[in-house]
Amino acid sequence: MFPTGAIATYLVKSYAVEVTYLTPYAGDDPAQRASDADRDRIAAVLGEALATGRLTSLEHADRLDAVYHAVTLGELVPLIRDLPDVSGQASALPTDRLRISAVFSKIIRRGRWIAGRHTELTAVFGALIVDLDEAVLPGREVTLEVNSFCGKIIITVPPNARVIDQGGTVFSKRAISGGDGAEDGPLIRLTGNARFGKIVVYRGTRR
Repeated sequence: MFPTGAIATYLVKSYAVEVTYLTPYAGDDPAQRASDADRDRIAAVLGEALATGRLTSLEHADRLDAVYHAVTLGELVPLIRDLPDVSGQASALPTDRLRISAVFSKIIRRGRWIAGRHTELTAVFGALIVDLDEAVLPGREVTLEVNSFCGKIIITVPPNARVIDQGGTVFSKRAISGGDGAEDGPLIRLTGNARFGKIVVYRGTRR
């Protein structure tokens, strides 16, 4: 067993590969199957690389797609080989679930921040403004569970994002503005309900 954060060197296709960021695992076989935790840690490293400018948005999206299609550790390693070891920071990044709530208050989340693959947004007698245009998305598909009761939630998505709204409304406004996004853009799936509230989705202007 390797301790957390240890570096193991093994041969893949006759050349040495340095393994970092991975959770502890037994053996040194690159054909060993990757766990969900392994994929999440690699995704967190990629998210940190995007946030610090080491990867472009397109590079980040391509590598994330490869991460969540990877079956073995050997497929994960090349995706972070050219990135610095930030495992201490990456392990804390919320790539799975995230919850943001505004109760009798106003909360604004914008700029560079790490979204969760499943992000829950709740406004109760409050306002929640969430900008995903510059956020680090942890995968090509993100689910936003959006719930508003007598509250307002305004979401800005990347200009190339595809948005699918699967939520419901009761005496509320629920609207998505601006085009269909790009075929290769991230998929943002909206669920949840608006009751006596307002949920509006706009497209960002990032180029």
